[in-house]
This record gives sequence, C-alpha cells and structure tokens, in this order.
Amino acid sequence: MEWLERMNRAIDYIEANLTGEIELKEAARMACCSSYQFQRMFSFITDVTLAEYIRRRRLTLAALELQHSGAEKVIDVALKYGYESPVSFARAFHALHGITPAMARQEGKALKAYPRLSFLISIKGAEAMNYRIETKESFEVFGIEGIFRVDGGGEAPQTPAKLWEQSHANGDVKRLEACAGEVPSFVSRDLHLVHAVCSYRKTEPDTFPYMLCAFKGEGSSADGYTTVSIPAHTWAIFPSEPHPWDQFGTTIETLYKRFYTEWLPASGYQQVDGLEFELTGDKDGLNYIELWFAVRKV
Repeated sequence: MEWLERMNRAIDYIEANLTGEIELKEAARMACCSSYQFQRMFSFITDVTLAEYIRRRRLTLAALELQHSGAEKVIDVALKYGYESPVSFARAFHALHGITPAMARQEGKALKAYPRLSFLISIKGAEAMNYRIETKESFEVFGIEGIFRVDGGGEAPQTPAKLWEQSHANGDVKRLEACAGEVPSFVSRDLHLVHAVCSYRKTEPDTFPYMLCAFKGEGSSADGYTTVSIPAHTWAIFPSEPHPWDQFGTTIETLYKRFYTEWLPASGYQQVDGLEFELTGDKDGLNYIELWFAVRKV
C-alpha cells in the first residue's frame, strides 16, 4: 500500500500549505513521481484537476472563516487564500458558492464545502480487469514530438488531442504511416502503424513530451523525424474490448482510470517516470486500444 501512503503524504503537504505557496514539484516528490504524472494521476483518480481541488479547498476554508470570524476583513481573507484583490476573490467565491463573500456572513446562507481528500482502497464490483505483464528489450520509435504544459498553456497545439487533430488534418499521420515499415514482432498485428508515447524523456518542470510515433524496424524511414530509444522495461499492458469509434474517448479514459484506481494501488508495482504508450488498432471491424505502462516492482 506504499502508493496510497505516498499520495496521502502529498495531500498532507497541499493541505498544510493552502494559505501559502504550494510547490507542485514538492507535492510530486512526496508522491515519488513527476509533477505531470502526479497531476495526471490525481485527475484520473478524483475526476477533478489538482488546480480545481486546491481552489475548492481554499474557498471552502475562506467561507468558514467569513462565517465564524466576523471581525476579519474580506480583503484579509482573500489575501490569506492567495487572491490578490477583493474583486478576484469575490468573483471566484461567487462562482463556487453562488453568493458574495459579504453575503456569506449572513446567518442562514447556504454555502458549499469540499472536504479534504484521502486516498483509500475501495472495494468495487467483481468486474474483471484484463492485463498482462511483459518484459521487452530496448527498442526505438520515431515520429512527431510535442512538448506540452501540464496546465494546457503555451503555443498551439496546446494538448496531445490537438496534436492528433492537427496531424490528421495536414496529412502528417498518413506520411508517418508510410514511413513506418514492418511492425516489430513484439507488437500485435491487430494494431495500427501510428501510436503515441508519453513521458519518455525529462523536459522542463510542469511540461511533458508526447509523440505521435511509429516503431522503428525493418523498412522504416525515420529521416526528418525525432527518434527516441526506449530502454528495456517491464510493461503492464491493458487491452480494451473492441468498440465503435464514438466510444473511443470513454474507453481509453476508463482504462486509465481503472489502472490508477484499481490495479496500481494493489499490484505491488509502481509506474516508471510516467512512461506509457497509447496503441490503437482494429479487431472484428471495431476499434481496439492497448495501454502500455512501464512499471517496476516496489
């Protein structure tokens, strides 16, 4: 259960610093992962972004202080919880609670409270989760790389999904397919030629690399593309059931969520630096997904 302990230590740190500066790098260090990986895990597990959780917690505590400490000025509460002006605080407060900070002091006013999170093992239904563990020697991939900010900011394309959309529209995916060559023997023949790999090298803090890639093998033509060597790893591989295209988004999100919430906490493994592949293919005329997570025994 080390994984749960690490995540709860990170929450302890965040909760202790809600009235000060929260260093995401420090929270991630306590969770023994990168800032990007921590924020990504947090979102899949809780269905809310880390930034939104922090915002909700600060405004929850601010509302309690306004109700219980009538002598404290609104501007003092605003500054305490990281807002630079009463206007920005009032706007955020109203968006969450539906009333102004001044109205929150009136008896009987309804407010919202978001409690502190704790990560626990939850007992779920008996639905099977298909996976396999495979050890693979080092291999190379090549393709179209983007460096993305965890918060989605920066120059376009701002997200991996936008990179896919742009690369389909301008023909880059088709060109990469044509350069892919033979599929290596360790890759299922049901899979396409172009996939995606994430967090395969270190970048600046709060950024992550994501590449539309092909496996480099016999007949590949990698000239003009970024080439990356993937070291030998143990991989936890999670296949989806075949599904129609309109269920792709739901299917891949469910695979990620079940990996982080059901398999990883009780598996005795930990993910290696957030390294993962998103592979897609066809089975029985339907879409098919495999998620590969680099893991090591705890």
